Amino acid sequence: MSEELANKISAGEVVERCSSIVKELVENSIDASATIIKIELIKGGIEKIKVTDNGTGMDKKDAYLAFSRHATSKIMRDDDLFFISTMGFRGEALPSIASVSEVKLKTSNGTDSTYIHIKGGEILENTTGDLRVGTSISVTNLFYNTPARLKYLKSENTENYNSVHLIEKLALAHPNIQFTLLNNDKVIVHTSGSNNLLKTIHEIYGLNVSNKMLEFKSGNNDFDIYGYICKPEILRSNRNDFNTFVNDRVIRNSEINKAINDAYYTYKPDGKYPVVVLKINTDPTLVDVNIHPTKQDVKISKMEELYDLIYTTIKDTLYKNLLIPNALKEKSVNIIKDDVIKGIIENMTKEKEIVQTELNFQIEKTEDSNLELKTSDEVIINKEMKSLVLYPVGLALGTYIIAQNDEGIYLIDQHAAQERVNYERYLKALRKKEVTTTYLLIPITIELSASDYLVLKENINILTNMGFIIEEFGINTFLIKAHPTWILQDYEEESIRKIIDLVISIKSEFDPIKFNDHLAKTLACKMSIKANMNISLAAQEELLKELVLCDNPYNCPHGRPTIIKFSIYDLERMFKRVMN
Repeated sequence: MSEELANKISAGEVVERCSSIVKELVENSIDASATIIKIELIKGGIEKIKVTDNGTGMDKKDAYLAFSRHATSKIMRDDDLFFISTMGFRGEALPSIASVSEVKLKTSNGTDSTYIHIKGGEILENTTGDLRVGTSISVTNLFYNTPARLKYLKSENTENYNSVHLIEKLALAHPNIQFTLLNNDKVIVHTSGSNNLLKTIHEIYGLNVSNKMLEFKSGNNDFDIYGYICKPEILRSNRNDFNTFVNDRVIRNSEINKAINDAYYTYKPDGKYPVVVLKINTDPTLVDVNIHPTKQDVKISKMEELYDLIYTTIKDTLYKNLLIPNALKEKSVNIIKDDVIKGIIENMTKEKEIVQTELNFQIEKTEDSNLELKTSDEVIINKEMKSLVLYPVGLALGTYIIAQNDEGIYLIDQHAAQERVNYERYLKALRKKEVTTTYLLIPITIELSASDYLVLKENINILTNMGFIIEEFGINTFLIKAHPTWILQDYEEESIRKIIDLVISIKSEFDPIKFNDHLAKTLACKMSIKANMNISLAAQEELLKELVLCDNPYNCPHGRPTIIKFSIYDLERMFKRVMN
């Protein structure tokens, strides 16, 4: 097959859409040590894509060879594949792009300058250009010679969105580089290249998100991780804002996404996802980026160790911070000085929301492989929250407890709060190695359908291991004579039936961790105070005392918030006692 045909075939993998071209060109700029990269699109890139940088540029020979297939200066021998430190290395991008479009390249290394005009893989012009150090490359007439691909390009808005989303991620991966993206001469993305990750997050997401970010940093023998996670009050409906980078490369990895999502377990509802910027640094030999032309799908060695590191670090970061959301959003700020961005963000409100304590955590793995936080006698985990005193003053709408202290007013959802208290109580009881039981004065009879009876009989050991004394009693019937002591008094039969329903519903291999968690959630919800139930002031006070002592007092087990704060400053601002 001819080289032109081979390049067209290769273009089918490398050049899927406009953002694919933007990615390849910008990554070339990054590899050229550029500190300023400008991306100009016309109609989302459908009509024109132009990328300009201030990188090292190329000499005449390299500029010409760059459009040859498999021509690259980034790897020289087989062993280099194990130590890839550049964004690109295949030598396929430029010839693939040039084979299905019209490309104009201007480049200079300060000594040589070159201008190349190529269309459909055929070089039309190769002359001397200007001496501005760096590279400028424009792509027009995309897919002009492959109409089947052209008709599958999306609308201008969709193509523009894909490119913007890509540049946002690249800017977060490289906060030291100034990125500017324009569409139809309108600036869409601009970052300062300050090398301050929090400032770059602010430039991408705005103040409301950057002001709710929590910094984390950790490492082990193989991986170092650093970045920011958002408080649970900032959530999205998809995983698009899981920004994960390995050695500054934008990557996609389902195991890393799972570690992030698992770390937020019970801090958020199912189907909602946090904003996360996670930078992973490791030895290049532990990462295989050579499994897909986009180089975003990667395989990582020692994935289990990396999962544990990410999960534990994010979980600890959430655990160590006060996560009570303020009822009022902060005022927007239009101008933020480059050198003091972090200080301004932290002092944007009168009350600092993030109160961190210096804690020494001891992590130990229990027999069921579930990570738990342990404390020494001298250390109190989450000291600020556990020492928080709330004084209830009433109940609003039969649902929300109104409480106060010297810092402001708090609204507490009584159902969500008791659900959290009950959930942690049940979960701790289920994790105990020693099981204590209590006998029923009158045994409980459970009659089932024939199919359910057979399922329960097959899994009867689950109940006996929990502390139930259960016997077969006639046709399709079991007799419960004793139950574990953690079952709520006066709710024995209802609780037992819920537990049996869960055992019957097991459809795959039994996982005790997931089963215990599901059981704790189910019982906690069913046994908690409901909305529109008036409880006494004494009951409110007792509930609040129990809530602040929880490991995660901020959310119910399903991720809904339990408590919201109106600071004194918020109240005075609403009532115009203060005007700033």
